[in-house]
Amino acid sequence: MAISNYADLLAEAHRQTEPQRLLFVLARAELPDSPDQAQRERFEQGEGGVLAPVLCVDKTLEELSDMAALVEESQGTGQEWDIVFVAALAGDGALPPSSEEAEQPLQRMVESIKMGSIENFLAFDRHGEAVSFH
Repeated sequence: MAISNYADLLAEAHRQTEPQRLLFVLARAELPDSPDQAQRERFEQGEGGVLAPVLCVDKTLEELSDMAALVEESQGTGQEWDIVFVAALAGDGALPPSSEEAEQPLQRMVESIKMGSIENFLAFDRHGEAVSFH
């Protein structure tokens, strides 16, 4: 199934035979350190920049509903974000992985995003639409 939005992701996660815990890293677009004029201009036009992780959380499918709920929950933190990266962690048998079991994979995910290695994650904007990076 092609995942084109957040609702597709949740539907696909519910179809999996193993229970899932989803890992979320919310990131904000920022100018890189010491940007040149061209980088500044592209950023002001809504292009380029770097993605800096600002929040991370893991959730079972039962804790999730739609993108609006995720956005609303994140607003309580006071952290602004532009893109959410998502990965799934499969459980074993009838139970999804615990939050403790998700901690290390979630931290690796944050580090990968900081390094610009985002190809293994799905990405969505604040409206729940899939985002691709070229």
